Amino acid sequence: MPKLWNETIDAHRAAVREAILDTTAKLVAQSGLRSVTMSQIAEQTGIGRATLYKYFSDVEAVLLAWHERQVTAHLKQLAGIRDEAGTAVERLKAVLETYAGIAPQRHGGEIATLLHQGEHVSHAERHLHGMLQHLLAEAAEAGDLRSDVPPAELAQYCLHALTAAATLTSQAAVTRLVAVTLDGLRPVP
Repeated sequence: MPKLWNETIDAHRAAVREAILDTTAKLVAQSGLRSVTMSQIAEQTGIGRATLYKYFSDVEAVLLAWHERQVTAHLKQLAGIRDEAGTAVERLKAVLETYAGIAPQRHGGEIATLLHQGEHVSHAERHLHGMLQHLLAEAAEAGDLRSDVPPAELAQYCLHALTAAATLTSQAAVTRLVAVTLDGLRPVP
């Protein structure tokens, strides 16, 4: 087959997959996890059920793929912020604020149990921890943050402290939480 033909088919498959993921997320948000069926997904996406089953085996598989896409996008966003110009502390603050801003988007209950069981979540957590650990080490080396606690422990502290952001209702509250978290990282006099 010509290369152009293969690229066209690959693009079509990617577009169908994205449409399936978006439609499923919308249906779950509207009706709840347990009420969504593969038939509904196929109908709302505008594809046949047989086609849908070529992509995913069940609703849970679709949701896991959707969540993996979301997590990957968040990690890219955080990495982009980490790589911007500025001091390590400035970049750390921006990463923490963005991460804390993402927290209210997390899912609770039954859907969280389903979505957070995948290996992609463990991988993302390790990646995020490493990202923070690197920024913390860089800032400590510059003398801007404490150096009496290993960066790995400080990264864990930041991640746990910012889980509180999941219940916050305003950006001002998120900013305050990040400021308190950063205060705990300041050098000990």
